[in-house]
Amino acid sequence: MAEADLPLSSDAKILALSDLAAFTPPVSVIRKHRIVGFDNRDARARPFNLLRTSFAKKLKEDGHRLVGITSATPAAGKSFLSMNLASSLARVVEEPVFLVDLDIRRASLAEEIGLAPERGVDSFLDGSIDDLAAIGRRIEGTTLGVFPAVSRARNTAELLAGERYMHMIRTLRERSEAAIILFDLPPAFASDDAMISLAQLDGYVLVADAGKTTRRHVQDVLAMLQPTPCIGSILNRYRGGLGDSYGYGYGGPEYGRYYDRPEPEA
Repeated sequence: MAEADLPLSSDAKILALSDLAAFTPPVSVIRKHRIVGFDNRDARARPFNLLRTSFAKKLKEDGHRLVGITSATPAAGKSFLSMNLASSLARVVEEPVFLVDLDIRRASLAEEIGLAPERGVDSFLDGSIDDLAAIGRRIEGTTLGVFPAVSRARNTAELLAGERYMHMIRTLRERSEAAIILFDLPPAFASDDAMISLAQLDGYVLVADAGKTTRRHVQDVLAMLQPTPCIGSILNRYRGGLGDSYGYGYGGPEYGRYYDRPEPEA
C-alpha cells in the first residue's frame, strides 16, 4: 500500500501553531513588500478586510478549507495577495490560518516577510525531512503559520505529483488545527504544477491583473483546471470605482476585489 493511502494514526500528533518556531518579520521588509494585512490601523489594509469577509463567507457556505491561489500568468500579484489575505484572515478567525508556498520555482513568500529558510516545503516533498512543523514559522503576535519553500528550478512537477505531497495534504486536512489553509500556487500557464497540485485541494481563487489578464486567459484557466472548482476571483490592480480612496502603490494605484466564481462564456 502506498504511503499516501495509509490511514493516519489515531494518535498522530496534531500540527499546531504552537509547534512552529516563532518569527518576527522585520518592519523594513514588510514595508518594502507592502504586506499590510497584519495591521488593521493601516488604511491600505481596508481592501483586504473586505476581501477576507467575502472570502471567509464563501468558504463557510461551501465547506471549503484547503484553497489554492493562482493566476493565469506571472506577475499578477498572487503571492502578494496571498500573504495579505492570509494575514488579514488570521486577525479575525478563531483558529489558526496556515499559508503554504507551493510555487516552488519562485518561492517568494519567505522573501516577502524577510525569512531565509535553509529548508522548506520542497524538502518535505523530496523526503529530506519528515516533520512539517520543522519548516513552518509562526508569525509572532498573530495566529498565522507560514510554510515557506526554497526555490528550485527542476523536477517540481514530480514533487507535486508524488506520494509525499498527497501525504502532506492529508496531514493538513485531517491532523491540523488550522481553520483555513491557503496555498500560494504557481501561475496556471507557467507549467503544469498548478494543475497537479490543485487536484488535492478543495478549490482555488483566480487572481486577475486588471491591466494584463484577458477574458480569454480566464476562460482558458477555468477549462484547464477543471474539475477543481474555482470558488471566486480577485481583480488586482483595479483602478477607479469603490477603491479610489483605498488605493495603494504597487506599480500604480491598486485595489483587490473578491468576486464569486467567474462564469465562462457559452
